[in-house]
Amino acid sequence: MNFVALRMLTGDRAKYFGLVFAIAFCTFLLENQTSIFASIMRRTSSQILDVTDAEVWVMDPQTEYFEQTKALKDTDLTRVRSVPGVAWAVRLFKGSPVARTLSGKFAVSEVFGLDDATLSGAPRKMLLGSWERLREPDSVVIDQAGYVLLFPGEPLELGRILEMNDHRVAIVGISDASAPFLSVPIIHTRYSEAVNFLGRERTQLSFVIARAQAGTTPEELAARISNATALRARTTGQFMWDCIRYYLRNTGIPVNFGITIAVAIVVGAVVAGQTFYLFTVENLKQFGALKAMGVTNPRLVGMILLQAGSVAALGFAIGTGMAATFFEIFLHKLATRGIVLIWQSVGLTGACILFVVIVASILSIRRVLVLEPAEVFRA
Repeated sequence: MNFVALRMLTGDRAKYFGLVFAIAFCTFLLENQTSIFASIMRRTSSQILDVTDAEVWVMDPQTEYFEQTKALKDTDLTRVRSVPGVAWAVRLFKGSPVARTLSGKFAVSEVFGLDDATLSGAPRKMLLGSWERLREPDSVVIDQAGYVLLFPGEPLELGRILEMNDHRVAIVGISDASAPFLSVPIIHTRYSEAVNFLGRERTQLSFVIARAQAGTTPEELAARISNATALRARTTGQFMWDCIRYYLRNTGIPVNFGITIAVAIVVGAVVAGQTFYLFTVENLKQFGALKAMGVTNPRLVGMILLQAGSVAALGFAIGTGMAATFFEIFLHKLATRGIVLIWQSVGLTGACILFVVIVASILSIRRVLVLEPAEVFRA
């Protein structure tokens, strides 16, 4: 009977391939758009996650996300260090000065000023050079994408000169920083250097990053710092989700991606489901004939489920392959790095396809179960 069910399914090649294509296209759209959406949302907090030294971020109480900073007072660093459970706490500067090359090429950059003594927060993934060389005067580490943007078509090379607010600095390292939300160069330097790259203000301390002592969790430490200093203290994970929620609430990104995802679901649910249902209706004579020959209802149900499962599995596999190929093509491009096919999207898409197939199968099974064999032989 299984062989008969598969022959019935593939008998009309045009409808069979149309059904497989509808599920494959639905799978591709869902996996593609949900993965891109998740990757872009992760980009909003990528620079937070890159600071692997920090467990707790301390900021102004009104700060909502990473790009929104209000300078703290220098005394706030001392106040944070005095909180019980703090193993260490250091300053971190973040600013957006213009970086210029000697040839005149320029770009707005994102500069991180690291604690001069410890260099906490320095990039750990280096492609060329060493982050320890930031101890040298007038030195910076730039990410690969930023280097390519400022020196297009030129090989990676240390020692190149950048001008930052009339200060000349030398590139002593090229990092493999995670892609930021905006495609701007990511530059690391010492705190004492970074504050000179922008116009002087009375206060310039953007964040305090800290790590908990043994026996104290980051969540406990963040709560203690908030209670003791009235500043906003968030763990790395909490701060990451703060950024994601901010962009979800205040940008059109969720709406734009949501429309495409909704269209993909409609395509899968309506087109694929309806096509499979019509396929069953058009084969009611064959099912009726099998009933007349003594095939039981459970056996017919198994045949329909086999047909639905075969189409769903093939369409899902083809769609996932298309999505994987798409991301593989763009994975190694600097502008789209970090945008990957995530396993959660594959799992959720598989569940969605399974739901569509189950609904279509239930409707088809109902038509077959209520079918009277005698109706098949009526004129």
